[in-house]
Amino acid sequence: MTTAPIDALSPVDGRYRSAAEPLRPIMSEQGLIRERIRIEAEWFLFLIAEVPAFRQLAPAGSVLERAAGLAANPDAAAPAAVKQIEARINHDVKAVEYYVREALAAAGAAPAALELVHFACTSEDINNVSYARLLTAARAVLLDALDARIATLRALAAQYAALPMIARTHGQTASPTTLGKEFANFVVRLERARARLAAVSALGKWNGAVGNYNAHVAAFADLDWPALNARFIARLGLGFNSHTTQIEPHDWIGEYCDAVAAVNVIVLDFCRDAWGYISLGYLRQRPVAGEVGSSTMPHKVNPIDFENSEGNLGIANALLRHFAEKLPVSRWQRDLTDSTVLRNLGVALAHSLIAWQALGRGLGKVEANPVRLAADLDGAWEVLAEAVQTTLRAHGVPNGYELLKEFTRGRPIDAAMLRELIDRLPLPDDARTRLQALTPAGYTGLAGRLAAQLPPGN
Repeated sequence: MTTAPIDALSPVDGRYRSAAEPLRPIMSEQGLIRERIRIEAEWFLFLIAEVPAFRQLAPAGSVLERAAGLAANPDAAAPAAVKQIEARINHDVKAVEYYVREALAAAGAAPAALELVHFACTSEDINNVSYARLLTAARAVLLDALDARIATLRALAAQYAALPMIARTHGQTASPTTLGKEFANFVVRLERARARLAAVSALGKWNGAVGNYNAHVAAFADLDWPALNARFIARLGLGFNSHTTQIEPHDWIGEYCDAVAAVNVIVLDFCRDAWGYISLGYLRQRPVAGEVGSSTMPHKVNPIDFENSEGNLGIANALLRHFAEKLPVSRWQRDLTDSTVLRNLGVALAHSLIAWQALGRGLGKVEANPVRLAADLDGAWEVLAEAVQTTLRAHGVPNGYELLKEFTRGRPIDAAMLRELIDRLPLPDDARTRLQALTPAGYTGLAGRLAAQLPPGN
């Protein structure tokens, strides 16, 4: 494993380097350069195969093999070579074109065949499909990490499906639930958010300088360029955006960023709940050997993983929300304000991944504290007021809510006090018996079943 540099400005490349590593080959500048090379080589091969006028230019097998190699897996040294060219010409996409031309020339390509590299392309043609493919690959990494977190939450929901706990609304004691049901709620939310992220369609445009196939038609007016280029985009595994300016408008990237941000909001909500349950003692954290909780208070086991996750989620979503609003906006047929923004997509995705990994560490340490859960339940007999007043309503007894409000508000209620009240209520014997048998721990409705019977995941 590469040691994280301590002079890195971004913690993504410093402190959290190992956590972000799965995204590095994809969303780094090196990953972008390699993808640009692949696209240029794919277009070269496509033109030779699909445009009749270019078939006569079909080069020798060695050239085709070299082009296929570039399309599949550019040389490890390729990004550095492209950067050297860029330093000379001051254009990052043109540098890729020159690199591919040089590589094919070295393999024996004739000058006429070399002119097919970057044929009728603008830089944005190369860039937009490169980013689309990179974001698709990055999404697979994110979904794998998210699936692992969802699986852990599912397991906790099943493990604690029947373990009762006090619920809290507005921070106050409320009708009981089960600990498993609280985990289950987040499973369902995350599954929905995952589906939204997975469903975002990655689009590509391939229509020249202002989106009208001007150069294409000038060269070959008789070809159906929209149909031809749609086939090329499909070959790259992308949906085809038929109507654009010079740039693909990035609407789908905005949807993508919003979808990742939506996952992050749910994860953040969970982290805050878990933090609170640890604070209340409902959850306890298994100590890690050698780990220090506080620099001065030896007893402490701090919920640092959930806190780390929350912090990284905030950074991620600040960027993602900006991307979603900025990237679909460009002056007239294009401006360059999207360029530096696109280059930071990996930063936001990395902070998301770092946060999800921290969540995983936190989940791996927590366990229920049944003693504390039971104690809080036994001290909250007032939560049964809901059951009593609802039963009164069911039997047509007027003003049941008002009666229980007067009885319970502003004073502690224990089992004996509640049962004495129930004895005096005008209820049928069977209803009174059921209420007398209730305890806070037994008043969980269908929570256990809901936790144990989660809908299937992906």
